[in-house]
Amino acid sequence: MTSVPAPNAAVTLTVGPDAAGQRLDKALASLAGEISRARLQQVIKEGGVSLNGAIARDGSRKVAEGDHVTLVMPAAKPAEPVGQDIPLDVVYEDEHLIVIDKPAGLVVHPAGGHEDGTLVNALIAHCGMSLSGIGGVRRPGIVHRLDKDTSGLLVVAKTDRAHQKLARQFADHGRTGPLQRAYLAIAWGAPRLREGTIDAPIERSTRNREKMAVVKEGRGREAITHIALIERYPPLRKGLDETEPLASLIECRLETGRTHQIRVHMSHIGHPLLGDRLYGSGFATKAARLPEEAQAALAALGRQALHAAILGFEHPASGETMLFESEPPEDFANLQAALAKL
Repeated sequence: MTSVPAPNAAVTLTVGPDAAGQRLDKALASLAGEISRARLQQVIKEGGVSLNGAIARDGSRKVAEGDHVTLVMPAAKPAEPVGQDIPLDVVYEDEHLIVIDKPAGLVVHPAGGHEDGTLVNALIAHCGMSLSGIGGVRRPGIVHRLDKDTSGLLVVAKTDRAHQKLARQFADHGRTGPLQRAYLAIAWGAPRLREGTIDAPIERSTRNREKMAVVKEGRGREAITHIALIERYPPLRKGLDETEPLASLIECRLETGRTHQIRVHMSHIGHPLLGDRLYGSGFATKAARLPEEAQAALAALGRQALHAAILGFEHPASGETMLFESEPPEDFANLQAALAKL
């Protein structure tokens, strides 16, 4: 079977020698390649699968060569979050996925304190019936997230198949494929080296549950960020001794994708992001040293100076390498311009 069967339509598949002896759910997943195994396990429990004419609710049951497996896929349930007419900056869209340039201030997924008004609510309204039943629910497939106050590029799956394939790419972190994620960050001070790697595990802070923290090796989850210095503020000027810059523009490339990873790593090396109240609260004295124009631009930013500028991945259907770039939004660009005048 090469595509998801129509809702409530019965499709009968025959177990071949390669699947003989396997669990029913595993064999069915290999036969029905467009549907995730987790979704099929759910359908089996709901009575949507028959083995040789009898309903089979036990996914662990073994199948034999020549067995006939009949699958009836139920229609996807309506998404629990409701669709809301929220403007979206759509960079790319087809029947498999959608790439959004997310504005700062937009939460990606409904959660405590943000039950609506999220990107998911916007996507349900925007995509409508083009969303397939991911996990049995007609909803967008979130494979990675951006913090509420981080702007930039985000890819979202519209089908179960695309969700599976994109999720595998993000889990691999681009080590064996074309996935790449690069961010622009404005940080206090500047790293001594123009390029470097921050390899420091992260876990949730025991002191403040809103924060993540770098921990000793052997604890937490692996977290790796590659950084490159792009610009210093004030810039080096010919004939002047090199002094510690007040701030810098840095490109951060993720090799892993932990919560708040860039913000935590940059703070860990002594260069937290401008505007980051959670990880850079101790740098208020540096903010006071900024000229009036730069102080006004930082106040107008009102968030961490972080923008997801580059996103690349393999298209889950065509296999084509997709690459998208996003210019920083106005608030970020205004801060850049004010700092460049130092």
